[in-house]
Amino acid sequence: MKIKRAMVMAAGKGTRMRPLTDTMPKPLVPFRGRPLIDHVLDRLEEAGIEEVIVNTHHFAAALEAHIAPRIRPHIVISPEYDALLDTGGGVKRALALLGDDPVITFNSDSVWIEGWGSNLKRLIEGFDPARMDALLMIADAARTIGFVGRGDFHMDPEGRLTRRGSAETVPYMFAGVQVIKPGLFADGPEGAFSTNLIWDRLMATGRLYGQRMSGVWMHVGTPDDLASAEAFIRDL
Repeated sequence: MKIKRAMVMAAGKGTRMRPLTDTMPKPLVPFRGRPLIDHVLDRLEEAGIEEVIVNTHHFAAALEAHIAPRIRPHIVISPEYDALLDTGGGVKRALALLGDDPVITFNSDSVWIEGWGSNLKRLIEGFDPARMDALLMIADAARTIGFVGRGDFHMDPEGRLTRRGSAETVPYMFAGVQVIKPGLFADGPEGAFSTNLIWDRLMATGRLYGQRMSGVWMHVGTPDDLASAEAFIRDL
């Protein structure tokens, strides 16, 4: 199916990336010589996305000034100046901009080295709205650069996702990108809430799926993770 719109989650304060985020928003932190958000927008442009909604809060003016000159994809700002709304609340606020058709949501710090072909294009092609309400890009924890903890999900042979138990270690990580039906967020609570609330509802009905990515995902949540990712690329 054709997906025209995406939302980049760029409003957070990036507290784990301090001290870098004491003076800039996390999406402007440099990676491979360019701000993180530029890598994200390049991926979306390459995948044929026409319009991207970007939510802003922390150092919003600097972030908005940086992305304003970009022509493709077309950028629309969803401001959260009054209060942070977390991932779910941010999408809910932007529903009028996102429309009714499935969209991509993309964390502004999600970066990777491609394996075979485009992971983002394969994610779009893999989304089947008859069977699934959300399709998450999933990374192998063993091949991830940066902090992975105990992993995020189990995945069955058909791709359905379930959460790990509190004492379990699982092999799969959410890689920060998904295709999802935006209408799911309309019933979320007012104010801030996490997309985890939506995922839990979908897992209960068997409509949350994952697709394993190829290549190497880099979890750049902290300055040390960022340095590890840069070192890994230099050594390729």
